Amino acid sequence: MKNYISPVILAALVALAILGPGAFGLPDGTTAPPYSKPAWLDSSIASKVTIGVKSDISRGHVGASSNLEWDYSPPARVSITGTLDEGRLEWITPERAYLLADSPGELDLDARDIPFKKSLGISPFADMSKSLFPSRGTYKLSLAGGGDVVMTIEGGRWGILGTDHRGRDVTSLFIRGIRISLIVGIAATLIATILGVSLGLLSGYVGGLADSVIMRGVDVLLSIPTLPILMVLSGVWGKGLWNLVFILSIFSWMGTTRTIRAMTLTLRDASWVEGLRALGAKRSYIIFRHLVPEALPLLLANVALGVPGAILAEAGISFLGLSDPRLPSWGRMLHEAHTYGAFTSGAWWTILPAGLGISIICLVFMDIGRKLEELADPRLARAASIEARAEAGK
Repeated sequence: MKNYISPVILAALVALAILGPGAFGLPDGTTAPPYSKPAWLDSSIASKVTIGVKSDISRGHVGASSNLEWDYSPPARVSITGTLDEGRLEWITPERAYLLADSPGELDLDARDIPFKKSLGISPFADMSKSLFPSRGTYKLSLAGGGDVVMTIEGGRWGILGTDHRGRDVTSLFIRGIRISLIVGIAATLIATILGVSLGLLSGYVGGLADSVIMRGVDVLLSIPTLPILMVLSGVWGKGLWNLVFILSIFSWMGTTRTIRAMTLTLRDASWVEGLRALGAKRSYIIFRHLVPEALPLLLANVALGVPGAILAEAGISFLGLSDPRLPSWGRMLHEAHTYGAFTSGAWWTILPAGLGISIICLVFMDIGRKLEELADPRLARAASIEARAEAGK
C-alpha cells in the first residue's frame, strides 16, 4: 500500500466506529424479512413499501382507498396494523377481492398467521403473499367506513448489504463490528505491551533470579497451544467484552518481553549507562528516563503489528460461538451466518462484508506497523528504499 492509504483507511474505520450506525440513519434490530437481498442486487424483487388508508366518520368521511402499482414477484411478508372504527377493509387484486376485516377494533394482521389465512379462505399451508399478489397490476386497499389502517409490504430487498437470518440490517451490524474489533485489538495489544515491556525491562536490567523466572514463564506460555486455552478460559471466565480482552492480553505479551529484554541487555552495559550509574542515578531513573524512550519506536511497531493478531484471535473465538452473543463482532457475524445456513442459502452478503472487514483492518495495521518498524530500524528503511528504487527501475 502507498504510505498514505493505510492511515486514511484506519481514520475512516475509526470515524465509522465512533459515529456508529445511528449517524447514518441505519436501523437497529429486525427491519426486513430474513436474508433480504441488497437493494441494488435484484430489481425484480420489491423493497419495503407501505400504503395506508384513513377515514374519519365524525367529519363526514365515509371511506378511503389507496392504489398500488405492483410490478414484482410476490413479497416476502405482508402485515396490516391500525384501527377499524366501523365498516369494511378490503384488498382488491386484479383477480379478486379479499375481505380483510369488518369488525371494529385494533388490527394486527400478518399474512403468516394461520387464522388470518383461514378467514380469507386460503389454505394454512399456502403462501398467502402469492394469493394477495397473484400478478403484476394495480392493487387497491379500500376502506368503507372509518378507521386508520397501514399495510406494510416487505418484498425481500433491503439496504446496502441486505439482512441476516433475523432480518437485521447487515450494514448496521458491520459498522458496529468495527468498534468491537478496534476495541478488542487495540486494548488487548496495549495491555500485553505494557505487561511485556515491564517484564522485559525487569528481566533484562535486573537479571539473576528474576530473569530466569520470567524467561522460563515465557517459554512455558509459548509452548502452550493458545486457541484451546482461550476456549477454556472463555467458558470459565465468561463471554464479556473485557473478559475477552483480558484473556487475549495475557497470552500476547511474551514476544514483547523477549524483544525488550534483548534490547535491555545490549544497553545495560553500555558506557553511557555505566556513566549514569557512576553518577549515582537510581535504577528506576535509568529505566524510565532512558531505556523506555529507547524502546518507544520499537514498541509502536510492536503495537501496530500486534493488533491484527488480537483481532484474528477474537474473530476465531467468536466464530466458534464463545463470544458474547450481544456483541455484533465480525467473527460473530460469520458464526451466525455459518450456523443459520447463510452458506447454503447463498446469502453471501452476510459473509463477505465481515470477512473483508477482518482482512482489510489487519492489512492496514500490518502496513502501519511495517512503516513504524522501518522508522525504528534504519536498516529496514534502507532495504525498503533499495527495493522501491529497484521496482521503479523495472
